[in-house]
Amino acid sequence: MFTVAIIGRPNVGKSTLFNRLVGKRLALVDDTPGVTRDRRFADGSIAGLEFQVIDTAGLEQGDEESLQGRMWEQTQAAIEEADVCLFLIDSRTGILPDDRTFAQILRKAECPVTLVANKMEGKPGEAGYFDAFSLGFGDPVPISAEHGQGMADLHDAIVEAVGQDVAYPPEDDDELSDEDRPLKIAVVGRPNAGKSTLINQMVGDERLLTGPEAGITRDSISVEWEWQGRTIKLFDTAGMRKKAKVQEKLEKLSVSDGIRAIQFAEVVIIVLDVTKPFEKQDLQIADLIIREGRAPVIALNKWDLIDDRQAVLKELLLQSQEHISQIKGLKVVPISGQTGENLDKLMEAVFEVHGKWNQRVSTARLNKWLVDVQYHHPPPAVAGRRIRMKYVTQVKSRPPTFAVHCSRPDSLPESYTRYLVNSLRREFDLGATPIRMYMRKGENPYANKKKRAK
Repeated sequence: MFTVAIIGRPNVGKSTLFNRLVGKRLALVDDTPGVTRDRRFADGSIAGLEFQVIDTAGLEQGDEESLQGRMWEQTQAAIEEADVCLFLIDSRTGILPDDRTFAQILRKAECPVTLVANKMEGKPGEAGYFDAFSLGFGDPVPISAEHGQGMADLHDAIVEAVGQDVAYPPEDDDELSDEDRPLKIAVVGRPNAGKSTLINQMVGDERLLTGPEAGITRDSISVEWEWQGRTIKLFDTAGMRKKAKVQEKLEKLSVSDGIRAIQFAEVVIIVLDVTKPFEKQDLQIADLIIREGRAPVIALNKWDLIDDRQAVLKELLLQSQEHISQIKGLKVVPISGQTGENLDKLMEAVFEVHGKWNQRVSTARLNKWLVDVQYHHPPPAVAGRRIRMKYVTQVKSRPPTFAVHCSRPDSLPESYTRYLVNSLRREFDLGATPIRMYMRKGENPYANKKKRAK
């Protein structure tokens, strides 16, 4: 599979084209220049032609140590990795000085360049389209990324630029087994907790922008990685501040993108700054993850800054049990994203929690447990009538979900349901993962016979 990088100045529609090629709204799109900061990878396709596509940041001036300078380094890395560069211009605004700067840079690149004139819907784009010939990259490919126009011409241009036989996937492509599918892990937390630094340390590359500025990451970036032979897909997310502080439209989009990453992940690593752990926003993030039914792991980052480690860890473990009481046996791992300390322990915890999140318990074992639990602690009597637990079954995993059939489920106190969940955790070793339990009213098998008899 070859790689296509989308290159261009800010606001020419790079992320819109990226989303069009991927077939999903993965990249944030907004009128604000410079929304994209990291380079984002995804699998794209046009008319059955499959390739990897990279979305990049626009050209912004700044020294190497500045945020703009580090953004430009990400774009340069994308140009070096690409087999084809799609040089995108905005046909409605015409050719600007930054376009010519990009043209000079791309002429020195080793990969072939295809000039693409975006926003060609209607007559306003015609003048800019003809101006694009002056850049010296041949005939521009006219498209509208927003409306999907010109994709067939773009397909032909990419095939020509690759200059080799391109592979199309077979029609009958067997689905991957669960073991072969990438394990999806979202990395979430407050701004400046060290999420991007942690992922860079995991993959062993400066794959994501990092720095002292809060809020560098704006949209959820996926990074492919392999750990002990298992393919991992890591999702870096924007820092989540308190809802009252999120005022700008762009930050609202970033937070929404992070929530979507949580919803599609299997395991979520909650990165806490160990110098300011378990603040209210940390607990709200954890509560969101548990309500979504994802498997959480707490990473106490910046552990290299702690001196009295044994005492601090003991205190933080107690705080985790107190503040996140919805899950018993929550995995808490002290790490350093800067030095890589304890990353192996973090991944061991991730796989352990993932295993419990996928666990299934046979109906026979569950009903034996239900008999025993009622014997030691019978359900309470409501209005003089005792509630009877009839049987229990696991209706799904991911997370483990159980249905208990009983008489008068609406009258069962919430405290007794919590007792059942905690007992279930201990009996079947289901700690560190959310558990869902639903009470259902058992149907009367003779109800229909009585109606027929009448």
